[in-house]
Amino acid sequence: MMALFGVGALIMRGAGCVINDLADRNFDGKVERTTTRPLPSGQVKVWQALLFLGVILLLGLAILVQFRIEAIIVGVCSLPIIITYPFMKRVTYWPQACLGLAFNWGALVGWTAVTGTVEPAAIAMYAAGFFWTLGYDTIYAHQDKDDDEKIGLKSLALRLGDATPKWAKGFYTMTTLLLGVAGMLADLHWSYFVLLGLAGIHLGWQVATVKLDDAANCLKRFKSNRDYGLLVLGAIVISHLIAIA
Repeated sequence: MMALFGVGALIMRGAGCVINDLADRNFDGKVERTTTRPLPSGQVKVWQALLFLGVILLLGLAILVQFRIEAIIVGVCSLPIIITYPFMKRVTYWPQACLGLAFNWGALVGWTAVTGTVEPAAIAMYAAGFFWTLGYDTIYAHQDKDDDEKIGLKSLALRLGDATPKWAKGFYTMTTLLLGVAGMLADLHWSYFVLLGLAGIHLGWQVATVKLDDAANCLKRFKSNRDYGLLVLGAIVISHLIAIA
């Protein structure tokens, strides 16, 4: 099941990227960081991208139907949010909120696939992922804020400006608290909470060292969230191993 989740997550992430690139193809050519993407650069035609999207969506569906019906229903419910996200930056300064709803849906699907229902612990984990996304994607958006402002796109980077570190601190605090709540609801071993606290230091480092006007710095802080994710995963796995030892 873990292998199916892993492959499914990669496929749906790819589908989301293709949908996003299709929606933004007329804007990406005007943003320095995205001018070399396949669609705005002309390396890939729209029909080719649509064909590829159809193929990976079918692959994603093939994986989803391997799970119980409850998980399939939860998974299908994510599609409207996934499709809506790329267009939110045209209408709101909070597109990261829609991304957070879409990007963390796997927590609900995975939990339902195992238990047959969406339990409070899964909701807490989903909410934690939502706030985590608000934090790291706002930092990421600072790379493009000047170009976005010129072409009329919106983001939390533009809305929060220099106050981003203060807000990111709040987002990351909620992430840590909600992961703690998820651990309590799931009755995880006390070692999980210790390791979660240590992982939280990494989030604090991001906020303390981010330089909002340095695109390379923002990208590095964004990418470092891979390490935070691995730290949280490690906390879950280690606490389980200790509990059953």
